[in-house]
Amino acid sequence: MENSKATPITVDPTGGEILSVAGGNYRILVSGKQTNGAFSTIEMLVPPQNGPGPHSHANFYESFYIVEGEVEVHSEAGSYLAKKGSFVVVPEGGIVHYFKNVSDKLAQLLCTVVPAGLEEFFEEIGEPIAAREFLPQPPMDAESIQNLQAIAEKHGQILYPQGFLD
Repeated sequence: MENSKATPITVDPTGGEILSVAGGNYRILVSGKQTNGAFSTIEMLVPPQNGPGPHSHANFYESFYIVEGEVEVHSEAGSYLAKKGSFVVVPEGGIVHYFKNVSDKLAQLLCTVVPAGLEEFFEEIGEPIAAREFLPQPPMDAESIQNLQAIAEKHGQILYPQGFLD
């Protein structure tokens, strides 16, 4: 008798693809390739005073569970201080948003994206690193920004300049 049921996906504490993205350590726990595009989950380790710049995405939900630390989530709708145990959902539709670790300690977030795809953006712009390794943010000259914007658009995102929501 052949078993056609999918088997559980398991990831060891240091398993998954680990990437340096925007100065953070992003570990892809499960990708769209593993879930037939249904969702992806990424562990994000975000150093103090760090986080992605303002961006939007119209075609997927992005949720964050704050495992450790405090992040300030900014959007066109306002700001929210997400502390340990908080949960934030950015709905599909394209609202501009970003988050920043406002504490003096490393923040740990679990990010789930429905449907999957954000992890492919991270794979394209990120650099493979070791668990808990951090690289400085790369310098962003005009050409680098233009290249990053083109990659983001390819993955259904729009990037906005720093200070866009301030």
